[in-house]
Amino acid sequence: MTQQDCLRRFLFEEAGARGVWVRLQHSLQDAKQHQSLPNDAVDAQFGQALAAAVLLSATIKFKGAMILQVQGGGDLRALVAQSSNERRIRGLVRSLPEVNGETLREMIGDGGRLVLTVESDSGEPYQGIVAFTEDSLAEVLTTYFRQSEQLDTRLWLFASNTHAAGLLLQALPGETADKADWERLEILAGTVTADELLGLDCEDILHRLFHEEQVRLYEAEPVAFQCSCSRQKIAGTLSALGRSELEAILRERDDIEVDCQFCGAQYRYDKVDVEHLLNNSAVDSGLPSPTRH
Repeated sequence: MTQQDCLRRFLFEEAGARGVWVRLQHSLQDAKQHQSLPNDAVDAQFGQALAAAVLLSATIKFKGAMILQVQGGGDLRALVAQSSNERRIRGLVRSLPEVNGETLREMIGDGGRLVLTVESDSGEPYQGIVAFTEDSLAEVLTTYFRQSEQLDTRLWLFASNTHAAGLLLQALPGETADKADWERLEILAGTVTADELLGLDCEDILHRLFHEEQVRLYEAEPVAFQCSCSRQKIAGTLSALGRSELEAILRERDDIEVDCQFCGAQYRYDKVDVEHLLNNSAVDSGLPSPTRH
């Protein structure tokens, strides 16, 4: 295996469809080290979610972040995966100490939902929500695209303790693809196994699945773990709480400490810092309350 932590796009030149392949290794491990994963099943779901977020980020043109959230009232309370347009990923898991269930639907319990959010630097966020009525994340994402985007899309997601991988097929937006072409590609892709997707490079996967198709493969795009938290962003969140609440907190302690749930970074704000941010002053990275990792 030579292709790790990268995404590759490909195009079916005669079938009105496109695809994306991704495999994560070091980026996955970097994201996992900041999360409490109660068992291997949750570990696998976390990997699949990160792979899915990267795949989805490659299907739209934007500058910002694609955020995938699975929410429910079961043992697994929240599963979040995020990928920027530059393929910088991060994620988090919130769960009870013990998580039961074999499928993601069983883990999140009744009333689960999938929320997809696109935060663009150039416009208002876009959000789509669909009920979690299937067993797996890949199946629910397929339902989402069929219902919300009305676009033929299929995903295959697999993860182990060391790797996560995904494959996405999608009809080209704005084109009327031949139904027979789409069904043929979907059937061929549906034969892929976890061992193949986790163990083979992109060229080998495409040859094995689509050797009779005209496929154009694009250059690899690197994927890496990187948290987008910052002192300024945390300050903005704190200022939204308002003066009275912040001052009430400071009456009980010397400073306010906020931990980033994605990367574990710690931010401290003393009374002087809080007064600065409440007065809408720029948050100076040189303030005497450093960020600790």
